[in-house]
Amino acid sequence: MTAIVATPALQVVRRAPDRWRFWGRVLVLPYLLIFLVFVLYPVGYGLWLARHPASYVKLFEDPIFFRSVLNTLVFVLVAINIKMAVAMVLSGFFVQKRWWIKVLSLIFILPWALPSIPTILSVRFMLNPEWGVINTLIFKLTGADGPNWLNNPTLALGFSMLMHVWKSLPFWTLILIAGRLAIPSEQYEAAAVDGASRWQKFRFITWPSLRTLYVTSLILSMIWTLGDFNSVYLLTGGGPADLTHVLATLGIRYLRLDQVELSMASVVVALPLVLPLVYFMMKRLSK
Repeated sequence: MTAIVATPALQVVRRAPDRWRFWGRVLVLPYLLIFLVFVLYPVGYGLWLARHPASYVKLFEDPIFFRSVLNTLVFVLVAINIKMAVAMVLSGFFVQKRWWIKVLSLIFILPWALPSIPTILSVRFMLNPEWGVINTLIFKLTGADGPNWLNNPTLALGFSMLMHVWKSLPFWTLILIAGRLAIPSEQYEAAAVDGASRWQKFRFITWPSLRTLYVTSLILSMIWTLGDFNSVYLLTGGGPADLTHVLATLGIRYLRLDQVELSMASVVVALPLVLPLVYFMMKRLSK
């Protein structure tokens, strides 16, 4: 039997995996520490604070809670579907290769690129009933005072959803634009030769190619929206009379009232809405 002699090159190859394992363990330790301190500990501490059944009884007895759940469902089902449908239409517009469309796309992306606080607060100032830009313009044109936009719960929630759509629409439009650009142009050229209309091209080429991306983006947008409190909190503060709160802002309301247990309980109650979405999201990504 012939013995195999380990050459210096073979020894270097054998040492390389050991080095990678060593540095991999060194680099993963800070990540585990950050995950433990900033993710696992806060979540565990929040669940520990929300462990008392009396907190949920008190939460369910609060009429603002049920109004917040209803507002959250309306926010998720209406605002997100409108946002994704508009993003689909705009992605078809911005994918065109014209210079003025490229310039317009740079302006279109600004609401998403700018910070939330100045942009949403600027809209809140515009809607001020006394000195806001909108009511001032109405008074100059008609001589009549404009309405108190944010004093009506329906209008206030509608403006909050509009702010959410306006702020996050550019991001999802960019996602769908990337999906459209991945479709081979030869398919559209062949359809044009066959005399297909724009609707037929969308129905038989664009939609089948973007369906998985669209549904995945829709689910991911729902998950993010359930945790988004900027659109409501910065625009209405949950008012008037706490009638525009969603579950993301309801916890802040309880914190301001020094009711930490109710705040954590409101977060735990939102988990039945979030966890199924996370499950479907992971299931789609694993395909």
